Amino acid sequence: MTRDRDIALFTALPKERQAEFLFMHLRNLWAVDGLYFLGIEERYGTEVATEVDAKVWSVMGKIEARKLKEFFQITTIDLSTAMRLLSYTGWAMDLEDKEIEVLKDRAIIRNRHCRVQTTRLSKGLAEFGCKPVRLGFLRAFVKELDPRLQVTCVRCPPDRHPQDLWCEWELTFKETTV
Repeated sequence: MTRDRDIALFTALPKERQAEFLFMHLRNLWAVDGLYFLGIEERYGTEVATEVDAKVWSVMGKIEARKLKEFFQITTIDLSTAMRLLSYTGWAMDLEDKEIEVLKDRAIIRNRHCRVQTTRLSKGLAEFGCKPVRLGFLRAFVKELDPRLQVTCVRCPPDRHPQDLWCEWELTFKETTV
């Protein structure tokens, strides 16, 4: 009964504001993620906070992949489908300046503007070396979609990167040997 009321509450919002409402809550969840990270970082240091964050996000990668496959009733995965599903994740859904490119033999996602990094920098904090966190998430995500999928980090902090590109990831299928 409560879910029906919640759905009615959501659908009572003006249709043109429903996406804005969804993104607001998505950003709120990211704020919680950031607050937890900062709390752990303050108490135990960046290394421990990153280890905890990486473990949590690797589990989330598997959960999101499984739930998205079920939601969209996907049974076979190709690069285009993998990128479409990745686009619906909590990580990618609200990347402000993402680029997705699906080619014949690989798919690429780039994050040109990173809200997390720019927020840290605006608070006088160092750039966060998020590579192990994101790599764990993406590896778990693609493995759950199809064990033949693999992800490669082209660049992600702490890697050097141009000012207009924070991270870049490539998805490919592993070569099968006969």
